[in-house]
Amino acid sequence: MVKPNMYYNELKDSYLFYNIAQKTRMYVENHPGVKLLRMGIGDVSLPLCDAVIKALHEAVDDQASKSSFHGYMPECGAPFLREAIVKYYAKRGISLSAEEIFVSSGASDELGDVLDLFDRSNQVLVIEPAYPAYVDANVMAGRKIMYLVSGEENEFLPEPNEKTEADIIYICSPNNPTGAVFSRSQLQAWVNYANKRGSIILFDAAYEAFIEDEILPHSIFELDGAETCAIEICSFSKTAGFTGTRLGYTIIPKALKRNGMNMNEMWVRNRTTKTNGVSYIIQKGGAAVFSEEGQKQIHENIQIYKKNAKVLMQALDQLGIWYCGGKNAPYIWMKCPRGMKSWEFFDYLLQEIQVVGTPGEGFGACGEGYFRFSTFSSPEDTKEAAKRIVKLLS
Repeated sequence: MVKPNMYYNELKDSYLFYNIAQKTRMYVENHPGVKLLRMGIGDVSLPLCDAVIKALHEAVDDQASKSSFHGYMPECGAPFLREAIVKYYAKRGISLSAEEIFVSSGASDELGDVLDLFDRSNQVLVIEPAYPAYVDANVMAGRKIMYLVSGEENEFLPEPNEKTEADIIYICSPNNPTGAVFSRSQLQAWVNYANKRGSIILFDAAYEAFIEDEILPHSIFELDGAETCAIEICSFSKTAGFTGTRLGYTIIPKALKRNGMNMNEMWVRNRTTKTNGVSYIIQKGGAAVFSEEGQKQIHENIQIYKKNAKVLMQALDQLGIWYCGGKNAPYIWMKCPRGMKSWEFFDYLLQEIQVVGTPGEGFGACGEGYFRFSTFSSPEDTKEAAKRIVKLLS
């Protein structure tokens, strides 16, 4: 008889965003015709930019001709996209080779798949509050997880604890859910810790395009020594609206080695074994993101989301509610008012003003009493949600 993976029994009963979807679905069923203002899950509301759409159309036309048709793509990514990413990083003074970049179907896939590189005995460090997939992917694999709690006292940006013996370290900056961003010195401390200990940092850079403060690092590879201790996982989803198009990339330096094994070479073997490459059409769309026109257009969209953030921040400022994030990230992390618990506040907003957010407790125990708003909704819905929140909590 087949023996299933028993570690699935150790997962929480249900996934955070599934719970939110269930609650909102039940509310809509019981209140037909009522419009919900969805400020929760981080899906985008703006369409793909014109440069990307043009590239996608051209790629589709290529597939209609024998002379330009493309079947399976290179497992690690098309050269034209890998080179475009190399040039993008070079603008920040980061020198990469195309062979260090691996194109994927999205960051969510890679966050789980990259764990193939590590033995099950490795201890994982997750900074709470955290994106739930970091935890669930490792629970499914049977790894021991340690948690480093953060809070208002350190602006949800904790320093490494030299006494902690972590092998795999998850860092997300700008952070989901808190919107907090590690400074150069703070991130350098983590790089130094990882190199000293022989750990590897899995750096989630999904929201780097939202950073506007020039002194803040967009990539961990801006830090000295990161090439010997870090893997960076990136996404087109929020940067360029690819949530339904699916594209991302992972950077594994050739200098990253442990116990005589080269992580870059291992990942080449993994990808050539487990994938047949990402669609030619999608990769052409991705390459257009890095064109001069594409960069201009995606940043215009990002500015719309940033204006949404300002609307929400102004509302919270008016109410005198503590929050972080918003300026350099698409998420705002607020303290629940009146001593409410996270799910209590979720229900309160849903029932009273039909606004949907994300309970902080779903991101870990130290997220209890906090709440996340996404800035990816439409400007109209964001303004209306802010208006309702101010009226309700005044």
